Amino acid sequence: MTNQNTVFYKKSNIIKFFVLSFIGIFTFFVPITINEVKTISLDHIVTFVQDTFTVLVPYYILIVIVLGAVYPFYSKSWNKSIVEITLSLFKIIGAVVTILLVFDFGPPWLFDPNMGPYLFENLVISVGLIIPIGAIFLALLVGYGLLEFIGVFLQPVMRPIWKTPGRSAVDAVASFVGSYGIGLLITNRVFKEGKYTIKEATIIATGFSTVSVTFMIIIAKTLDIMDIWNSYFWVTLIVTFLVTAITTRIWPLSKLSNAYYDGKGQPEKIIKKDRLKAAWSQAMQTADEAVSLPKNIWHNFKDGFVMTMAVLPTIMSVGLLGLILAEYTSVFDIIGYIFYPFTWIMQVPEPLLVAKAAATEIAEMFLPALLVVDAPLITKFIIATLSVSAILFFSALIPCILATEIPISIPKLIVLWIERTILTIIIVTPIAYLIL
Repeated sequence: MTNQNTVFYKKSNIIKFFVLSFIGIFTFFVPITINEVKTISLDHIVTFVQDTFTVLVPYYILIVIVLGAVYPFYSKSWNKSIVEITLSLFKIIGAVVTILLVFDFGPPWLFDPNMGPYLFENLVISVGLIIPIGAIFLALLVGYGLLEFIGVFLQPVMRPIWKTPGRSAVDAVASFVGSYGIGLLITNRVFKEGKYTIKEATIIATGFSTVSVTFMIIIAKTLDIMDIWNSYFWVTLIVTFLVTAITTRIWPLSKLSNAYYDGKGQPEKIIKKDRLKAAWSQAMQTADEAVSLPKNIWHNFKDGFVMTMAVLPTIMSVGLLGLILAEYTSVFDIIGYIFYPFTWIMQVPEPLLVAKAAATEIAEMFLPALLVVDAPLITKFIIATLSVSAILFFSALIPCILATEIPISIPKLIVLWIERTILTIIIVTPIAYLIL
């Protein structure tokens, strides 16, 4: 008991828990205003880097993408499965496309503002900066007891509703406030530590790791619904997590394995009483066992950089393919007929347009908004919510998930996307009619 109390009240553990966790919380969750722009500190840091090194950033991104394309062949992982072979080939294509864009030569269609430049400037650069920079501060957020402390308090909410540990609430908030890249980085780190099962990690990755508030603002501005921003934000938040609560109870998520990474698990202890004492106990234990701050930061930065290498070339290739299919083919028009019965039954204004717009979300979450700019307000509200709630899209999030250690297949991700899209249409439509 004495040793345990020493750990609980050791001054260095208390300082690590409060000071380092506070810096992490402040960086990821507290919006501050700088130069009349109100956003989280991490976003300000990324913007500062982008603005200060404007000329160098594209070349940094190019280097990361080329390294990412070469890495599967260097590590001899490119031929482990059909998925790995396919992704490795797409990474090579992504590197070639990036070289053409950075050095400004190639076919005219690639330089259409809605094609290569849109993908590179709006997605690839921001993801390429936010994941490795965010990884540095992630060490403070999840390494010194905060995850365990919050987890104990949120067990009664997270487990019954979403079938995930209480600590997963941090992932959910990090994704919504920060970015899906950061959310997935947390999920992958905690999964590899044996604190999530395969099933729990997949639920979190596919149900909580949605686009950030920043992207929601871009959607709202595009669709001219900023005057109802608060309604849009809270409805989207509620609908997204309600859809996740349903998908956890149906195939494929319901049938996933409860095994841990490498078979070694550290399951969250179920706390029934003395919740504050148990939360403090677990937090202090984690702070006491934590590696030194420099080692922790280096470990997280390395994980973040490797994930960035894996994600960026795939975003450039798969994302571009999605944009090409949406712009030049009728593929998404055909896929849209999956959702047409639901948009028609729910009496969504312009049901066929909404169904087709919903289909494009699998390629890039911003595409649906571009298709309904001139639609009625209810239609715009439904699509704006759907763009966030459907979560899964090939231009960024799906490659991010595939870059983690979480074993989920592309066919299952597509089934999940269809389920989330249908459920969102069913849930958000009556709400839109009620509040607008």
